[in-house]
Amino acid sequence: MNNNEKLTETLNDLIKINNDRVTGYEKAADETNTADIDLRAIFLKMANESRDYVKELSDTIIQLGGTVATDTTLSGKVYRVWMDVKNTFTGSDRQSILESCEFGEDAAQKAYNDALHTDAEIDAETRQLIMDQKDSLKTSHDVIKKFRDIHESVK
Repeated sequence: MNNNEKLTETLNDLIKINNDRVTGYEKAADETNTADIDLRAIFLKMANESRDYVKELSDTIIQLGGTVATDTTLSGKVYRVWMDVKNTFTGSDRQSILESCEFGEDAAQKAYNDALHTDAEIDAETRQLIMDQKDSLKTSHDVIKKFRDIHESVK
């Protein structure tokens, strides 16, 4: 496997986790109660954020001459199933939705860490793109965690 193929595979993994994130946040927005309009707006913003990341990553893959992934990760599918199972037992309350979203954000951070530590050679521009997206996703993670912690302390 040549370096462009390795890098394309790495970037496709990030596309897949972002596709998972879009699906997860759309599901979370759908599951929120009408009283949780603040969360719904945040979830939809984060889904759009990942759509933008998919476009940026796709553009890079196309420049490398690769084929862009359109599916999701196996772990993403597990994440969505886990969210469904958890809602079966706990309902779609604010706390459980936030916990599920934090779980997904942790998975995204792991995927970006893995990408930055891959054995594929990453040019400076692509590395910067990955780092910028990872940093932005970390901010999103922290927002979700803050909302979860606030809700937990109010309970």
